[in-house]
Amino acid sequence: MPLPIPACARERVHVRRIEIEGYRREDGLLELDASLVDVKDQDYPIASGVRPAGEPVHLMRVRITLDQSFTILAAEACSDRVPYPGDCDTIGPAYQQLVGLNLVRGFRKTVGEMFADVRGCSHLSELLLSLPTAAIQTFATFRRDNEDHGEKPFQLDRCHALETSSAAVQRYYPRWYRKGTL
Repeated sequence: MPLPIPACARERVHVRRIEIEGYRREDGLLELDASLVDVKDQDYPIASGVRPAGEPVHLMRVRITLDQSFTILAAEACSDRVPYPGDCDTIGPAYQQLVGLNLVRGFRKTVGEMFADVRGCSHLSELLLSLPTAAIQTFATFRRDNEDHGEKPFQLDRCHALETSSAAVQRYYPRWYRKGTL
């Protein structure tokens, strides 16, 4: 069901786009290329000058390389368009600290701690928060979601639809279905 029609007339003034592309490399590793773009629909005066309508205020990119266990083996970050050139765009190398982290085990909390406040860029750090689910979706490309490997499927009990006592689990993952308790 789509969102309802807005209650009153409105004018769009800002667009943020986050895009993540997942790749399988020829060596079997996976890479995620992520970008965040902020654009204003009108000229935007900021301390460093006016950013014309339609030109990015922010254009940030991150690439991570990961193995089958979701461990980050390499990380790169860059800021191609920033409000304060020569300043904002110098933090990229700090994100090499991501190497060794696991995307599905405490990643978001760790990123929040590692790059909080002046230790990182709020936009790059926000972009990173979308990587765990994008990595899972990238890996899922190569696995049937209800294939039985003898272990509880990763996605169960991670969202309301796939709680192990739900009708969806009873229907699609009957082995893992657990009758709900009241």
